[in-house]
Amino acid sequence: MNNIETCFTPQLFPLFRNENAIVVVIDVFRATSAICTAFHHGVEKMIPVATIEKAKKYQQMGFVAAAERDGEKLEGFDLGNSPFGYMNEKLKGKTIAISTTNGTKAIEAARDSYKIVIGSFINIDALSQFLIKQKRDVTFLCAGWKNKFNLEDTLFAGACAQQLLESNLFKSECDSTLSAMHLHSIAKNDLYGFLSNSSHRNR
Repeated sequence: MNNIETCFTPQLFPLFRNENAIVVVIDVFRATSAICTAFHHGVEKMIPVATIEKAKKYQQMGFVAAAERDGEKLEGFDLGNSPFGYMNEKLKGKTIAISTTNGTKAIEAARDSYKIVIGSFINIDALSQFLIKQKRDVTFLCAGWKNKFNLEDTLFAGACAQQLLESNLFKSECDSTLSAMHLHSIAKNDLYGFLSNSSHRNR
């Protein structure tokens, strides 16, 4: 049986490090949702970078560059982190460097992992099927908000963990995974309403 763990913030990730695990980075609002949207609309490659300076270097090299901090697109960049920005025919076949407040920093925190994939409610079914086929431990890494817990990433971890457990190929003795699943079971019939007062949705 493969094990599932859930890490609520990138700062906690060293406590969850598992060299055999696939790490699922989650930033529902909005980096991982934007990346999924970009691929769906024909973007060839996304290069996550932790800093604005690295994103600017890629832009100077001729790449499309996206940068966001505190929910706002940064001046001088082509895109921010809104999924709507990636629904653009002109981006088909492009490589985009992206730096965000939370999501790309979570990817950076997990950079030495066996494999990193991204998770969003947009790709949850495909992601779950992929993870089931890999037959490895899974660590959900929530990007959170500036190294603090958030609801939306935790809800996704709970939803995806539930799908994995239903395959009967996974187990979880991790309280953070169990709490994420419990939260999702409460919220699943109205995720939008459940998140109506969440801090990041309001931002």
